[in-house]
Amino acid sequence: MSWEVFSVVFLVLFAFGAGAAGPLTEGSPFPQWELVDQQGQKVSSKDLAGKTYLLWFYPKAMTSGCTREGCELRDHYAEFRKLGVEILGVSFDTPADNARFAAEQRFPFRLLSDSSRQLAVQVGAADSPEASYPKRVSFLVGGDGRVLKVYPKVDPATHAQEVLKDLQSLK
Repeated sequence: MSWEVFSVVFLVLFAFGAGAAGPLTEGSPFPQWELVDQQGQKVSSKDLAGKTYLLWFYPKAMTSGCTREGCELRDHYAEFRKLGVEILGVSFDTPADNARFAAEQRFPFRLLSDSSRQLAVQVGAADSPEASYPKRVSFLVGGDGRVLKVYPKVDPATHAQEVLKDLQSLK
């Protein structure tokens, strides 16, 4: 390969972020993942094959916005289950912190620890592995492993109702 061709290819790849995951969009495959829940049990996308699930990233356990969002999801949990949807929270908190958060708020769903930040970076919930907190974003993933809906800006007070409304329209 000539130096000129190599230079052009390099510049194009650099300009378009080769190797970096682009933002997830509806219909795109959600990356495979494996995280640990608040009980120390491994949970993976393979475990959820064939199921629809909501993966909600929250910045920090036991903070006001995250508590509000989690409680809204908890309060509508029966409606999600009736629609066959699993709810999974994801943060950079330790499993122990997530266990305390889940117990204090009586969350019926699992809270997952992405301490490596690998999944968060892959899906755009964090800009780098050095991020202190994930962004407040959610992904509704279908049983086929494809993204049904991306929620890039979440209002903790209304997110549960927004997702339920979308689930009704997806039926």
